[in-house]
Amino acid sequence: MYHRFEENKYPSTNIRMNDFIEHLEMIKKNNIKFINPINFEKELNNNKKQRKLLLTIDDGYRSFYDNAWPVLKESKIPFILFVSTREVGKIGYMDWDEIREIEKYDFVEIGNHSHTHDYLIDFAEKKIKDDLKTSINIFKRELGKNSIFFSYPFGEYSTALKNIVIDFGFKYAFGQHSGVVDHTKNFFEMPRFPINEKYGETERFKTILKTLPFPFKSIEPENRYISDKNNPPKVSIKFYENLKNLNNINCFSNEEDKWRNSKINFINNYNLNVNLEGKFITERGRINCSLREKNGFYRWLGIQFVVKEK
Repeated sequence: MYHRFEENKYPSTNIRMNDFIEHLEMIKKNNIKFINPINFEKELNNNKKQRKLLLTIDDGYRSFYDNAWPVLKESKIPFILFVSTREVGKIGYMDWDEIREIEKYDFVEIGNHSHTHDYLIDFAEKKIKDDLKTSINIFKRELGKNSIFFSYPFGEYSTALKNIVIDFGFKYAFGQHSGVVDHTKNFFEMPRFPINEKYGETERFKTILKTLPFPFKSIEPENRYISDKNNPPKVSIKFYENLKNLNNINCFSNEEDKWRNSKINFINNYNLNVNLEGKFITERGRINCSLREKNGFYRWLGIQFVVKEK
């Protein structure tokens, strides 16, 4: 997941173009197939041995259109561009003519990123619905249809927000928790690896390309929106029985705003408890679990919690 391109004063959301081009070349050299969004569900279920990648860009910044789009267009590399309808046409953002220009290509999908790009997770139900309804109406007016793809603003979602997104007819929704998509994932909790100047360095990107899906049956608590009363959450992961070497799993978490090796214990061979030692004190609490496989590959599972303001 990318945002800005060659906007160096925003390092937390920017990628340098020479790094982006190198990323694309690394993907090709590793024989990883770019997924056309049109075929997303089909690709999830077909040829599971073929490594695949869905390229997504959030927000529709003008720097994408000026810098990254010509590169992707020349090579016909498929992607989803998620746009928030309120921002379209503002300074620093693409306008609808530019969006329509790229949307006509059969390897491009314009995804819905809400209307306001606000913290929807904190909104009351009616306000969330009004926001999504506005964005959908603008999509239909400007592009003739709404997208089946949704990207949660800031990657934050709750059970309530997720259910509203489902009710509005979307088929897939993406967060910003790291991980690899496979057919076992909840279609409304899709993980992505955020890429920026710090996390887009060559060595880290090589590691990302070595990650594999980490299939699981369920994660508790199901609701990733927590309050002070249930912070830290009691986290339990139920894995599939066919996973090997689960006893070699490692988990890391950022409770008390300090990344540390998490204390874990198995209830049985496939049910894992992650025992957090302190509260999440920033807005987003994260747990990342990995399991080393053969040839330097890793299974990767990211979990993100959002802490409700007091």
